[in-house]
Amino acid sequence: QVQFVESGGGLVQPGGSLRLSCAKSGTRISRYAMNWYRQPPGKQREWIASISPTGTTAYTDSVKGRFTISRDYAKDTVYLQMSNLTPEDTAVYYCKDLVSTWGQGTQVTVSS
Repeated sequence: QVQFVESGGGLVQPGGSLRLSCAKSGTRISRYAMNWYRQPPGKQREWIASISPTGTTAYTDSVKGRFTISRDYAKDTVYLQMSNLTPEDTAVYYCKDLVSTWGQGTQVTVSS
């Protein structure tokens, strides 16, 4: 069983920024693309970003230009840098690859 651990969430003001981290034990580099998902209150979980083993990235339209996904191969850690946050970004954020199970996620709350 493979499970990633998300961290870095918290309370942030509208227009602010936050960086989320996704990590696992050891230093082995993932053989699969890594993905970020989020689930706003009362809504379905949605895919928002991915990064391939070669570094190719993709984003859903609602976060394109504001969020950036990246990976540190030495630390086997994936990041999601979020900028220009709005209350619509409030959600529990999860990271996952093709074979991992869902973790607990990290809560991001955008509010004044």
